[in-house]
Amino acid sequence: MADKTRGGQFIVKETKCEDVFTPEDFNEDQLMMRDSVKEFIDKEIWPNKDRFEKRDFAFTVECMRKAAELGLLGISVPEVYGGMGMGFVDTVLVCDYISGATGSFSSAFGAHTGIGTLPITLYGTEEQKQKYVPKLASGEWFGSYCLTEPGAGSDANSGKTKAVLSEDGTHYKITGQKMWITNAGFCSLFIVFARIENDKNITGFIVENDPNNGISMNEEEHKLGIRASSTRQVFFADTKVPVENMLSERGNGFKIAMNALNVGRIKLAAACLDAQRRVITNATKYANERVQFNTPISHFGAIRYKLAEMAASCYAGQSATYRAAKDIEDKIKDREANGESHQDSELKGIEEFAIECSILKVAVSEDIQNCSDEGIQILGGMGFSEDTPMESAWRDARIARIYEGTNEINRMLSVGMLIKKAFKGHVDLLGPATKVQEELMGIPSFDTPDYSELFSEEKEMLGKLKKAFLMVAGGAVQKYGPDLDAHQQLLMASADILIEIYMAESTILRTEKLAKKAGEDAVKEQIAMAKLYLYKAVDVVTQKGKESIISFAEGDEQRMMLMGLRRFTKYTNMPNIIGLRETITTKLVSENQFCF
Repeated sequence: MADKTRGGQFIVKETKCEDVFTPEDFNEDQLMMRDSVKEFIDKEIWPNKDRFEKRDFAFTVECMRKAAELGLLGISVPEVYGGMGMGFVDTVLVCDYISGATGSFSSAFGAHTGIGTLPITLYGTEEQKQKYVPKLASGEWFGSYCLTEPGAGSDANSGKTKAVLSEDGTHYKITGQKMWITNAGFCSLFIVFARIENDKNITGFIVENDPNNGISMNEEEHKLGIRASSTRQVFFADTKVPVENMLSERGNGFKIAMNALNVGRIKLAAACLDAQRRVITNATKYANERVQFNTPISHFGAIRYKLAEMAASCYAGQSATYRAAKDIEDKIKDREANGESHQDSELKGIEEFAIECSILKVAVSEDIQNCSDEGIQILGGMGFSEDTPMESAWRDARIARIYEGTNEINRMLSVGMLIKKAFKGHVDLLGPATKVQEELMGIPSFDTPDYSELFSEEKEMLGKLKKAFLMVAGGAVQKYGPDLDAHQQLLMASADILIEIYMAESTILRTEKLAKKAGEDAVKEQIAMAKLYLYKAVDVVTQKGKESIISFAEGDEQRMMLMGLRRFTKYTNMPNIIGLRETITTKLVSENQFCF
């Protein structure tokens, strides 16, 4: 299985359901880990949500130490450095279930275990790893990550922070300002990015947090959400850093930053999943309890619509996140089996699926925002009140579309990286795109297809949606060539098509695999969610495809492409969408929780 998949290849390849990993495939150890993390959150975090909302930073630190005692800060850290050495799926699983109760704790946990620790485990020398990683894995020390500056956000490589080598060559003096630094208020160590002389690219450094070494901070930021996540500006004034604390090579900082963000993106997607499950469960319980016109509001179609849509998007997010996580894990294991070090294998394995990581970051962060917004709506006035968890869920969700690279940046990255892979020969886009052009010139088949098997029409539709992407993206590349980067609205529209295809396909493949194992009758609600999600995806492809084609094609070419888009988004048998929603909501309401 490890050799079958390359990042981005899903757009030109038909994947079999047997070749995707799903949450139903968790082994016993993973289920035990999931349950222990849920128990920790339900016992230590969820009952104390008000303390996080009141900006109790000390309590955040206390909870981080408790997580450390359970070994949760070292899940992905190799055992030789004091961690648990678990696989990538296990890492994502912990990120998923540890993040549901509050964004404050989730952000502290994610910043420490991800961008605060991973740069050292992935890029550090053996001496650096031996010195720092065991302290980070055990919770003796906490990590932080200093990349963003007042003038360097999405353009991360434009930072002005300077690193000047001392005359005796023993240390660098770092001077500059960093902002929006998570965990700054209680960290022991910073990963700092600075520029040496006039280098084209920034360089990474491991900097111990010592206020007597030219390090100072502003007060805690007052934020819309994640209120008890420590967020400060950090100032460095001739901060001395030993030369041996340079991370990787000079000028390699931008690459370190981007690869750390790739990991962060899929983990951020995972961190939104349990938040969605809890929002849906709370909304369902309230809808069952709230009576209006002598009827529980869960019986009203307007509410049932919302619950079904919320459930389908969460189910899709789970499906796609664990599919990608296992693909990454398999790639890491494959490289290790071929003799590469764990360090290099993990770097290359994650880099291979950077497209999927960006797709997931965008899709799932927007799903949790929509989900929590609808959660507020279902609760009505109570949802707007601080007495219920809905308003804090909505506020906490908002940051997810900004950090780890804004969703706009990630949209453009996903398409840009795919095109670069095509030029490198890693994904064959040209051949399939050429076939689509030939198909547009040909006469369409009027044969009645056989849709007797589960998802046969849906799989055919997925194939057509992929053709729509290849038609749009291929036409855009042909029109603008290397200048395509300048056409951001076109890139983002193409990205939305790419995102919906990956999410819908992951959902259908998971459900097909589940149906083969348990039988269709046992998973009729999952089948309904998969069909509902695809239907919505087709709408997005139709809208974004039309918008794209009209922006770059004219005359006969435009008419031909629009005709092709209609062909590629046309159902033979239109699903009964209201019926699908009813199937989903009936199960939710009867179980009184998200149960998929």
